[in-house]
Amino acid sequence: MRSLSPDEAELWAKVASTIRPLSRDKPAPQAPERKIERKPKVVSPQQRSLLQPRPAPVPIQHRTLDASWDKRLRCGTVEPDRVLDLHGMNLDTAWTAIDRGLDRAIASGDRVVLLITGHHRPGDPPVERGKIRAAVHDWLAASRHAAEIAAVRGAHRRHGGGGSLYLVLRRR
Repeated sequence: MRSLSPDEAELWAKVASTIRPLSRDKPAPQAPERKIERKPKVVSPQQRSLLQPRPAPVPIQHRTLDASWDKRLRCGTVEPDRVLDLHGMNLDTAWTAIDRGLDRAIASGDRVVLLITGHHRPGDPPVERGKIRAAVHDWLAASRHAAEIAAVRGAHRRHGGGGSLYLVLRRR
């Protein structure tokens, strides 16, 4: 450890002279808080229904379909009305493509959209591949089209398997 130069010692003396030692005295005890008792308010049934918490929305990937739809999707017998391929896109262009594609599908009355995202690549961050696949469920749940999506299911192997999703849109 080196010693301070005369300039540094002078500067340190100025800084040290401005320091105030901490008080070692214990703080004075505070008076206990008074509790005020309040009478419960009378709530009408209409107000009660407004005060009750609403159930949390079902995540988009867990929304249910009837058994025949799920069976047809599992077996791969459903032919998609529209295909959105996101290969070669970055996150921003993929989000824009999904938004525009859903706009067109809803406007034309399509029921099943095949969304080709590519396979998810698990691993420690930063993962360079599979970012779109990892983010797609959150995007769909937060999109302005979330109310129009009845369900999201993994695609059958003949439609891309783990690298694709079926987006089932609500009937108009």
